[in-house]
Amino acid sequence: MHVSTILDQIDNGDIALPEFQRGYVWNREQVRGLFTSLYRGYPIGGFMMWTTPAVTAQSRGDGARVDGNVRLLLDGQQRITSLYGVVRGKAPQFFEGNAAAFTGLHFNLDDETFEFYAQQKMKDNPLWVDVSRVMADIGPFIAALAPLGADRLPTYLSRLAQVANIKERDVHIDEVTGQDKTIDVVVDIFNRVNSGGTKLSKGDLALAKICASWPTAREEMNTALTTWRGAGFDFSLDWLLRNMNALTTGEALFSALADVPSNQIRDSLHRATAHVGYLLNLVSGRLGLDHDRVLMGRYAFPVMSRLVEQSPTTKLSAAEANALLHWYIHASMWGRFAGSTETVLNQDLKAVDATGLQGLRDNLLRMRADLTVRPGDFDGYSLGARFYPVLYMLTRTLGALDFGDGIPLSQSLLGHNARLEVHHIFPKARLYAAGYERANVNAVANFCFLTKGSNIQISDSDPAVYFPAVEEAQPGALASQWVPMDHDLWHISRYPDFLAARRELLATAANGFLRTLADTSVTAVEVAERETVVVGVAVDSEVDADDDDLRDLVHWVRQQGYAKGTTDCEVIHPVTGEVVAMAEAYWPDGLQEGRDSPVMLELDPDPDTLNALSALGILVFTTTQALRDHVDAIGSVDRSGGLGQ
Repeated sequence: MHVSTILDQIDNGDIALPEFQRGYVWNREQVRGLFTSLYRGYPIGGFMMWTTPAVTAQSRGDGARVDGNVRLLLDGQQRITSLYGVVRGKAPQFFEGNAAAFTGLHFNLDDETFEFYAQQKMKDNPLWVDVSRVMADIGPFIAALAPLGADRLPTYLSRLAQVANIKERDVHIDEVTGQDKTIDVVVDIFNRVNSGGTKLSKGDLALAKICASWPTAREEMNTALTTWRGAGFDFSLDWLLRNMNALTTGEALFSALADVPSNQIRDSLHRATAHVGYLLNLVSGRLGLDHDRVLMGRYAFPVMSRLVEQSPTTKLSAAEANALLHWYIHASMWGRFAGSTETVLNQDLKAVDATGLQGLRDNLLRMRADLTVRPGDFDGYSLGARFYPVLYMLTRTLGALDFGDGIPLSQSLLGHNARLEVHHIFPKARLYAAGYERANVNAVANFCFLTKGSNIQISDSDPAVYFPAVEEAQPGALASQWVPMDHDLWHISRYPDFLAARRELLATAANGFLRTLADTSVTAVEVAERETVVVGVAVDSEVDADDDDLRDLVHWVRQQGYAKGTTDCEVIHPVTGEVVAMAEAYWPDGLQEGRDSPVMLELDPDPDTLNALSALGILVFTTTQALRDHVDAIGSVDRSGGLGQ
């Protein structure tokens, strides 16, 4: 197929040029290299398209889909986007990226090189021709070259025509067609063919198909994500699409969206935005979980959204809200969605449709018959531990007091006091000096939350010294933060006993709070008042000086265009729900979200742990440099011929 034909079909809607999660990532050097290869007749690789029914699509432009299908460009998006941008002189409809990468490409008729416009070198020089203008109309350039003389004119005209004819270059197209080619099948085909490059996720393909009939889908979805990000919650397009899918079809699998009309999908975005906003206010206002790091069980939201949707007023009564939050906390604590997410989501969505809240509770009890929180559940360490958000929730909801000025650290804090920091009850430096290992130093049971001023004031003081001072100045503050009041436990030599005693107190507090949610006597006014609290963002302090390198690594990976990773977090077994390892850094959905294997950094693994992680399909790196080299290798493949090149 000629390049010009592909571009024409993009314009009339027969071919949809989807921008997947990474969008347009090429730079000027890559664009220049592509056009150099095309000009010289070098191979530029083939393209892959998926032909899929477009009966629900809206026609765009003057062309009509005569066969009722639309073709989605899967492989070749970077090359076609570059070609479109230069040949048409503008970005394609689905463009998301930096248009400067293909704006202003010029060709020198004398030395046959492509370069981007530089005024001092090219202004008023007829030998430098604007490639986009040549593609639109070669005539004016022929006229401009005439005064240069008959001896060189034929050569220049031949080269000019050769540039213009780039758009007539014939390229190979692999087409995936047939009714049996579902989203699941096409993703598998693509990822097998493109095994060395960027993976394609089912969410990517579902969104690509949606964009073919609803061109502004990605833009409108990103608007919702940006709003939530501004409130402290960072969600992905895949996650939002799952919420939309749950509301529209009652299913978790993206293939359920295949035959849904675009107007229904568009409506589902507005409903999902409203329901998720309502639920975030409920979770942050009632539970105090008011920012991304402490938001548990985010895959429970599609289920909760569908439940809210079925309420006559799309709002829950006080009793229903408490019962839903009771389920949400337990589902999060016990890793309800940590394993086969789609399978579990489908089970719970069907339960919602069949018997509502009772069905959700029955499914949870089948997974875990005993929902009691035990001291051992607080054994985890680091900010990534599963029960870290539970500690934060208890702090925000049960009247924990600040050690400095005794104010309640409730979810209704305003101003600078709303910005809580993690405080090591027993200071890190003193514990390390006493020979304790990192896992014990950063144990969840050694954390509490304080206002920034109090955290700075206490700093690395010995609990045996500052605890009595706190108790004298702010009576009850220690006990309100579940600090054992046995003074013998306040000495570093008794640190393990302190942790054990505090875990007992935390488990008791958690079970007590969960019982209040199960109590249907709470009034509607109480819940409504708490729901009006403005979502705030808590700021975590540094947990360990060694984490600086890890945070730099995670930030660097994000800058390369890959997924947002988490430092110091649990890796959960998808079947048993048990903790397999603590990762220094972890990308549970892969560096390319949903497209490749989970990736983790484990700096000091034992052989058994490595074997267990390998059996779960997790790619483990044991040095930061090895992980950086891996990221660089992926980028190299992407630039040379991976997804969308």
